[in-house]
Amino acid sequence: MAKFYFSYAAMNAGKSTILLQAAYNYRERGMDVLLFTSDLYKGNNSGHISSRIGISADATLYTNETDLFSLIREKQSEHRIDAVFVDEAQFLTKHQVWQLARVADHLDVPVLAYGLRTDFRGELFEGSAAMLAIADSLREVRTICKCGRKATMVARLDPDGKALTEGDQVSIGKSTYVSLCRRHWEEIMGRLPSA
Repeated sequence: MAKFYFSYAAMNAGKSTILLQAAYNYRERGMDVLLFTSDLYKGNNSGHISSRIGISADATLYTNETDLFSLIREKQSEHRIDAVFVDEAQFLTKHQVWQLARVADHLDVPVLAYGLRTDFRGELFEGSAAMLAIADSLREVRTICKCGRKATMVARLDPDGKALTEGDQVSIGKSTYVSLCRRHWEEIMGRLPSA
């Protein structure tokens, strides 16, 4: 029976690299995979997943309105699908997360989703919250803070390097982000306990 996997981490932990490597492994063995990424990351109206280390692959874009179950079922009727990969999975809606679970449960196709757990305010993304609740397998991909501890939080910085504490949950290409341990995140966010 196929499973629904959610791999999560802070920014710059290598989630897209892991996704691309896994998809490559399937393809190298003659298997067919579908790759999806959020339309927030479209380039020239096409989907693309890329890694900071220079590897990339084309992907189908999804929006909040995309019915992923129907789309994947349609593709499966045309040819065999051996796995589905979703990058930037934090941007999925709760309804889409359930659609992906149904892909694993009813279409018997493994789904491997990769994304952030929390935003710059330390709050769960809708898609991440739903995956943490229902995915069959959860995997934390680790990255490190400037101090060497495990980074679990993300801070959004303004052009002067000051941490932003308010704003839209999503800000693609307009901001700089840094991954930090919880201690340093609280420090940069001005949330230190009073003495």
